[in-house]
Amino acid sequence: MSELMTGSDLVVRDLEPADEAIVRELLLAVYPSDMEARLVHKLRHCGALVLEQVAVDENGAIVGHVAYSRVTNAAIGPGQAIQVACLSPVSVLPNVQRQGVGDRLIRSSLKSLSELEEDLVLVLGPPAYFPRFGFDPELAKKIHGPYAGGAFMALALTEAGTKNLPIEVAFATPFEEFE
Repeated sequence: MSELMTGSDLVVRDLEPADEAIVRELLLAVYPSDMEARLVHKLRHCGALVLEQVAVDENGAIVGHVAYSRVTNAAIGPGQAIQVACLSPVSVLPNVQRQGVGDRLIRSSLKSLSELEEDLVLVLGPPAYFPRFGFDPELAKKIHGPYAGGAFMALALTEAGTKNLPIEVAFATPFEEFE
């Protein structure tokens, strides 16, 4: 079993081209099928990714990954200018899960998204996990698209991300495989 990781043991950085094969293996180790690995590959190569980062341990090994893709905003009026991204997927190697890697990766990447001037982030995930980062299912009710329910949550990174709602959105084409 690996030692407990602390925040100082990790470096979160942008994905480099040489990391792509390692990230694919990580995704295959985390998820029960290859759907997420295919999704990330398709999003990356169709130009839909806004941000893709990895968590690297003290030995230089990639132990986590997160991707954010562009969400098309079909709003007319003030909501039209909102920049919307979708967090999907986030992955941590099974032998280091529940040690803060995912937490550090998500917090760091959300800060990077804020610096990129994204207004709103959407996620479809466990309602017991994502609210700790500020994701809110009530805010997501103002976003109309293919997903709904308690697992669909939103996080406003700017005032516009709250104020200029409701909006209608469409996810990048590779997500159609999950609908």
